Amino acid sequence: MKQEAYVHFHPDERPFVDRVVEWMERAAHGHELTRTDFLDPRQIEIVSSIANRYDVTVRLSGGYEDAERRRALIAPDYRFLDDEPEGIALLEITSDTQGHLELDHGDYLGALLGLGIKRDRVGDLHVHPEFCHCLLDEAIAEYVNIHLRQVHRVHVLTELLPLARLQPAQTQLETMSLSVASMRLDGIASDVHRISRTKIVDPIRAGRCRVNWKVEEDPSTPLKEGDVVSMQGLGRFKILSVEGMTKKGRQRVNVGKYL
Repeated sequence: MKQEAYVHFHPDERPFVDRVVEWMERAAHGHELTRTDFLDPRQIEIVSSIANRYDVTVRLSGGYEDAERRRALIAPDYRFLDDEPEGIALLEITSDTQGHLELDHGDYLGALLGLGIKRDRVGDLHVHPEFCHCLLDEAIAEYVNIHLRQVHRVHVLTELLPLARLQPAQTQLETMSLSVASMRLDGIASDVHRISRTKIVDPIRAGRCRVNWKVEEDPSTPLKEGDVVSMQGLGRFKILSVEGMTKKGRQRVNVGKYL
């Protein structure tokens, strides 16, 4: 089954494919229940694709309806999962002094990882001007609540809250209108990040670029409306819309860069 599945996925995804096949085998043939760590949208796509080959049922949950990162419950197809707990905790982080935190997503995530926590134990982070709501694996929530006392250079306080008190943050995008010769990945990425095309090609070919959470190593890959592109160390952006051609034959594209 693994060899058959490999042909559909990037070589870098094979270790994860191996894990997914193992989860499915345990559920379908071992009658076991598996709760995964938090998965990104590409990993969720892989889980869903491979699950179709087995007699299993899968439930995804991320703590709220529109979660990007979700945990999967994988069980035999006869098992009812609606009453199974999500295993997700909500941690609120606030400054221990009055005033705005002035911290961003990267600051909070870096502080969590600095505690020795793996990325897949952390769900979505919702950053607000005066606090941050972090969704965590319930198994590590108490540890983080006790030990997280600083984010970047700001001393913080933490409190575990019921999931019902989650306040999702609105995605903040810096919108820009581009005029591009084509929809090639390297051309649009170089314009968005204000880096020459020659300098943007190397990280793409080195596997440090993802399109819709899938590794993309071909700089000439065409992008389309709705695609999300992430560049390691540079952040990510989304193709919001593709407009008509200019009089000079160039393509007008609206892009949103995540803040």
